[in-house]
Amino acid sequence: MPELTYLGHSAFSVACSKGVVLIDPFLTGNPKAAITAERAEADVILVTHAHGDHLGDAISIAKRTGACIVATFELANHCASQGAKVVDPHFGGTVRLPMGRVKLFPAVHSSSIDEGVNLGQAASFLLEADGARIYHAGDTALFGDMRLVGEAGIDVALLPIGGHYTMDIEDAVKAVKLLRPVTVVPMHYNTFPLIEADPLEFKRLVERETRSECEILKPGERLTVEGREEGEER
Repeated sequence: MPELTYLGHSAFSVACSKGVVLIDPFLTGNPKAAITAERAEADVILVTHAHGDHLGDAISIAKRTGACIVATFELANHCASQGAKVVDPHFGGTVRLPMGRVKLFPAVHSSSIDEGVNLGQAASFLLEADGARIYHAGDTALFGDMRLVGEAGIDVALLPIGGHYTMDIEDAVKAVKLLRPVTVVPMHYNTFPLIEADPLEFKRLVERETRSECEILKPGERLTVEGREEGEER
């Protein structure tokens, strides 16, 4: 079973039986970071979009560890130009990894580096490994096609709740209703004043209005993700 570790903001590490997947490793400059970039290990790094609080330390970690970065075409090209190994799928594409596979879905958000250069569109990822399915929504607004993502059968959904740049709590609860995950973990909140939110309020609403459970992880805390047997209802 994969072990999910919250690293702060929207960064997670997923330890699988055949390797480690790092997602949106914004560690340097992150006041909530559970570890430093120098301590981060990875075999694969998923980056949802190019903003500094998501691309973060991905390139330096990839170059140090030899991990490949999986990102949409334009962002992958940028990372490759900085010396990182990359894989460059786009929406609807599935990448087969040593530890499983990852499929790309849209996120309603932008994707640019600090210089103002646009690097395509923001993405979300559905990671399947060791029989479990983990959906990282990236930075996104609520959108109706999340229902289609949910048809895959999601064990854990990682959803932003901080508002201002992404969904707020109210919309994130609606997203849970569309995605129908077994468990939801809030992210992208309380890192900065603009995205202050109460995860306990989110948990209360999720567990009152949906069939999903909500797990609030502090940076550094872990969650073992239990998958389902093939054919078992999700």
